[in-house]
Amino acid sequence: MGDGATLSLARQLIERRSVTPDDAGCLDLIGKRLATLGFKLERIDSGGVSNLWARRGSAAPLLCFAGHTDVVPSGPPERWAFDPFQATEHDGHLHGRGAADMKSSLAAFVVACERFVHMHPRHHGSLALLLTSDEEGDAIHGTVKVVEALKARNELIDYCVVGEPTSAKRFGDTIKNGRRGSLSAKLVVKGVQGHVAYPEQVKNPVHLAAPALAVLAGTIWDEGNEYFPPTSFQISNAHAGTGATNVVPGTFEILFNFRFSTASTPDELKSRVEKILAYHKLDYDIVWTLGGKPFLTRPGKLVAALKESIEAHADVSTELSTTGGTSDGRFIADICPEVVEFGPINATIHKVDERIALSDLEPLAHIYQGVMKRLLT
Repeated sequence: MGDGATLSLARQLIERRSVTPDDAGCLDLIGKRLATLGFKLERIDSGGVSNLWARRGSAAPLLCFAGHTDVVPSGPPERWAFDPFQATEHDGHLHGRGAADMKSSLAAFVVACERFVHMHPRHHGSLALLLTSDEEGDAIHGTVKVVEALKARNELIDYCVVGEPTSAKRFGDTIKNGRRGSLSAKLVVKGVQGHVAYPEQVKNPVHLAAPALAVLAGTIWDEGNEYFPPTSFQISNAHAGTGATNVVPGTFEILFNFRFSTASTPDELKSRVEKILAYHKLDYDIVWTLGGKPFLTRPGKLVAALKESIEAHADVSTELSTTGGTSDGRFIADICPEVVEFGPINATIHKVDERIALSDLEPLAHIYQGVMKRLLT
């Protein structure tokens, strides 16, 4: 459990080809180490996805570390400087798919638990890990299923640290204390198809929809708040037509998305959109998909413990941020009042030659261990 323990485990995890949703044995590797510490292991697998809930202790408060074993595909391996599934140390970095997102965090979780339990075998409260192989994919059989199982038996979490790579320019500089929600829609505006030479016989849905889309694009949905920027509306796809230049299309399909803050609710956004569509007298169908609600953890015990630990082991003053996409924190927030994310520098995640600085590995484990000490002793 000395220096190099985090590197050793990170290497083992990287060399398992756990392309989403395949766990490739990562949870078995982690589970064996946790079991020797007295963790009770529970597999909550679902839909071909591997999920592990591991808990040590039964008392409150419950501190959980959450993450995922799955990684995105590497793409053509010949574009990488090194085999993406052969952990390689080069020029002060550990290279490999998942090095930053987020197998190094998983290794740091486990090593931190080993060190903490060794030093505090009778610690207060309980310690847990919630791990899945379905974060980078559809995220419908992973963390959300574990949360549903825990909620059903009223097993709630007090504090949760998600090991996502949050650091921006310098290791330790950013904690994510919330994330925006994601609300998507498929809008189909109906018209009447026909020949372009006979405009009196057609209803062009593109022409009909254009004024409404302009209003949607120009609407200020909210002003955000002290933690979140204003809600953003973006059209991601628009399609109409048969491919011919002399045919007016019968329908116009638009895909759009809201990234919204706690200043708006999904129902409010839906209602405002549908009022705009109705005002423009459109004949339409719309299907909504809520990808995740926003969550926010205001400064409290967890944020304070993590900031103090970062400053002690990374010698940097960290900042709170809610930028970026969604994470599994959105599911955990349903059973946990304080959820934050913290992990390595994110500059190379999902990219060719993903890597983490070797010098950041042990401090990462020490930071997680410091949170345990501050909250459970």
